[in-house]
Amino acid sequence: MKKSVFFGALTAATLTAGLAGAATLDDVKSRGELICGVNTGLVGFAAPDANGNWSGFDVAVCQAVAAAVLGDPSKVKYVPTSGQTRFTALGSGEVDLLARNTTWTFSRDTDLKLQFTATNYYDGQGFMVRKDSGVTSAKELDGASICIQTGTTTELNLADYFKANNMSYQPITVDSNAEGEQQFLAGACDAYTTDASGLAATRAAFANPSDYVILPEIISKEPLAPAVRQGDDQWTDIVRWTVFALIAAEEYGVTSANIDELAKGTDNPEVNRLLGTEGDLGAMIGLDKTWAVNAIKANGNYGEIFAATIGEQTPIGLARGLNAQWTQGGLMYAPPFR
Repeated sequence: MKKSVFFGALTAATLTAGLAGAATLDDVKSRGELICGVNTGLVGFAAPDANGNWSGFDVAVCQAVAAAVLGDPSKVKYVPTSGQTRFTALGSGEVDLLARNTTWTFSRDTDLKLQFTATNYYDGQGFMVRKDSGVTSAKELDGASICIQTGTTTELNLADYFKANNMSYQPITVDSNAEGEQQFLAGACDAYTTDASGLAATRAAFANPSDYVILPEIISKEPLAPAVRQGDDQWTDIVRWTVFALIAAEEYGVTSANIDELAKGTDNPEVNRLLGTEGDLGAMIGLDKTWAVNAIKANGNYGEIFAATIGEQTPIGLARGLNAQWTQGGLMYAPPFR
């Protein structure tokens, strides 16, 4: 297992290095389509409906980038990737962008030659158990069998947590969230561990969500961020500042409902620069003046996207928490648009 993960990572790093300097923007424009690597299916983040139409929090990032670059959020081809295949898909050039609930880590940033653009969700690893197990704390899982996805940061986090607490466990490895869900529901493991947001999304898809409990402990920091290949600074800037545009729009009160009116000009120079009515920030990254307007109009600002896909009024039911705006006690903020 360790050898396969190592060589898979080495292959991804080698492929990425070979594509360094590639002009992704030109490729996307000439193709007329953004190719976006997403989850194989995680409700609320990235999942297709019965007609093959994708939606979710990560899908909204893909659509915002497509809108910024091509002027049309529908010009996206979605490529489902697993925890093990996602980095190779990005490194090989199979996808232009990876928007797949992926944690920004030191080794991924350096060894795999990935360029993480901007954290768009602050997460942490948790545990889910059956309510009738009577377990109320992760520290009651000594000796438990635990389902865990391979090729993810959760493997090392799990080992570290149990070692630090002098506990033992039996890992039940799975290749995807769908397989983990099946194994957990079938009783093959006592607990399922992944990012807390993923647990909430997984539980929401169960026939009887109330029969399952997400334990209170969060055992890691998991800053999730869209990633691109290293060596293409222009493309990195485009994806990074598209995410920042969505975040800034929420801070400044720019919404899908009022953006057309605000795009005519406001008394706030920062908003004017963001929306292209003052200066020409788009030209600095190879886009037109309306790039941010198009990105925001795709699905709304960051807050609108959060509320519609994974927020408290959805089956996922996530509170903003650390993902609230910095003005509301959270960690979300965008650098100045100037």
